Amino acid sequence: GGIASWYQGRTRVIAVESTGTPTLYTAWEKGEPAEVQVSGLAADALGARRVGDLGFAAAQAYVDHCLLVSDEQIGAAQQQMWEQFRLVLEPGGATAIAALTSGVYEPADGETVGVLLCGGNTDPSTVTGNSP
Repeated sequence: GGIASWYQGRTRVIAVESTGTPTLYTAWEKGEPAEVQVSGLAADALGARRVGDLGFAAAQAYVDHCLLVSDEQIGAAQQQMWEQFRLVLEPGGATAIAALTSGVYEPADGETVGVLLCGGNTDPSTVTGNSP
């Protein structure tokens, strides 16, 4: 909800989580925060079992909708970002780009898209193939 709150409706914000960490997605579907089981590739970064009340209120007010991507889509996006741009992304920081590269999110014609990327919570060898 932090980024969405900053924009306060001035731009469209799409939330993306992994299928193993559907915290906001589940709350969105139920209309209230709910406990979820977390697992998978992005669990270290996105593994909250429940979205907080303030974060959920911000998301309800300012997030357009929520999407889910699979671990396979996240891994493919991480690999693509490494191969094309030499960017090492952590799984949680690659969910939004995974939504784009996999087609889960398809921008409208002429739509400008910004994506927040992060690589601070990963071992580069997971995408580079080089052991430290």
